[in-house]
Amino acid sequence: MILTWQPGKPVFLFGHSMGGLIGSIFLLDFQEKMTGAILSGPGVKIPENISSGVILAGKVLSLLMPGFGLIQLDASHVSRDPEVVQAYIDDPLVYSGKTTARLAAELLKAMQRISSEAGRITLPILILHGGDDKLADPAGARMLYDKVSSRDKTIKIYDHLYHEIINEPERHTVLADMEKWLETHLP
Repeated sequence: MILTWQPGKPVFLFGHSMGGLIGSIFLLDFQEKMTGAILSGPGVKIPENISSGVILAGKVLSLLMPGFGLIQLDASHVSRDPEVVQAYIDDPLVYSGKTTARLAAELLKAMQRISSEAGRITLPILILHGGDDKLADPAGARMLYDKVSSRDKTIKIYDHLYHEIINEPERHTVLADMEKWLETHLP
């Protein structure tokens, strides 16, 4: 872990999208090791259009057919910049298949845990989200902001930006906001 490579130095967690969900779960268990956290477009909220019946069906599919493909993300919602979208499509390291039943069930379980336990997060946190994000609901960022118990918390919702806020035409504003926040949280 970075703490063994850089002992005594401040460590900030950064998580984007599903990484924002994973980072949030990490904070529930290990936040005492971090100086602060920045979550960008965190996928922490169960989408409104998923009913309890669909969730139950997904859990059953997860057990019986874990590799069954359920949902495919629309790459056009990554950014308003067509070059960024094309680079995303062309990137061989980006998974372009459907989310499997097992992954979907595990993501939903993690989202439920965040919803119920986010109040345990107390370290300084910056939550950023694109206001027109169609891949991760901005309401999830607001929910997380409202539930974390940190006295030092900031949320920024960028109007009109899509999911990859640091790959949008306004990226310089987003990166400047991140840099300013980090500078104010360094010892």
